[in-house]
Amino acid sequence: MSRIMLFLGTNLAVLVMLGLVTNLMGPALGIDPRSTIGLLILAGVVGFTGSFISLALSKWMAKRSTGAQVIVNPRTPEERWLLDTVTRQAQAAGIGMPEVAIYDAPDLNAFATGMNKNSALVAVSTGLLRNMNRDEVEAVLAHEVSHVANGDMVTMALIQGVLNTFVFFLSRVLGQIIDQAVFKRGANEGPGIGYYLTVIVLEIVFGLIASVIAMWFSRQREFRADAAGAQFAGRQKMIAALERLMLNHGQTALPKNVQAFGISGGVGAGLKRLFMTHPPLEERIAALRAG
Repeated sequence: MSRIMLFLGTNLAVLVMLGLVTNLMGPALGIDPRSTIGLLILAGVVGFTGSFISLALSKWMAKRSTGAQVIVNPRTPEERWLLDTVTRQAQAAGIGMPEVAIYDAPDLNAFATGMNKNSALVAVSTGLLRNMNRDEVEAVLAHEVSHVANGDMVTMALIQGVLNTFVFFLSRVLGQIIDQAVFKRGANEGPGIGYYLTVIVLEIVFGLIASVIAMWFSRQREFRADAAGAQFAGRQKMIAALERLMLNHGQTALPKNVQAFGISGGVGAGLKRLFMTHPPLEERIAALRAG
């Protein structure tokens, strides 16, 4: 129940924020939010602005939420090896050298994030370093570097921006239609309670559908990162790393804001699978062996 209340509360807060943005930005930009074109323009501005602000802050947020410590001057042979490995892989991928960091967590995981492929962050957990050998860690790093090289963070931001735009736009267009057809409110009367109730419900429904679409793209992205990681580090190393993750049941302690960029995701079945950021590890291993 607490999750449902949090979800509903978040959507209400977003609704209030977007309503204020609509009222303030429309006149300032010379756009009439009551028109279809005006509403679509505002939806695009709001949808993509939020998505790209999140992308711009992603590296800072990841460091803060995980406590990741960037390696500046290597203090141990392990830190030197991490820097040298990522340097070699970044050069092979044709990208700028990412920041390399270690964060304290017992799970076996790593993630990559950042707004620019030439200014990214690659971080590994202490649990991964303790429980994987160097060949496996090399494969994990290659997987994350491939995310950066493929521009996956930017791609996901674009996809989320498009989805945000249509959630905002469609919920309000249908809200207007239902308000007038069901609640018999005149077109010149302005929105009534039926409009606001409809928008709240449709934002939740469309938001869930948008999440399913975004998670599908995220899962496809993982297959591509595994294949690229196999090219950089070797297929058998990549398979061995994923098998090691399977032994730990693919669990993750990453904060939600960076889970999609980790190498290991959760496990799930049925409807829960639709909201998974990562495919099941056995499917990823099978895809590598088949490739």
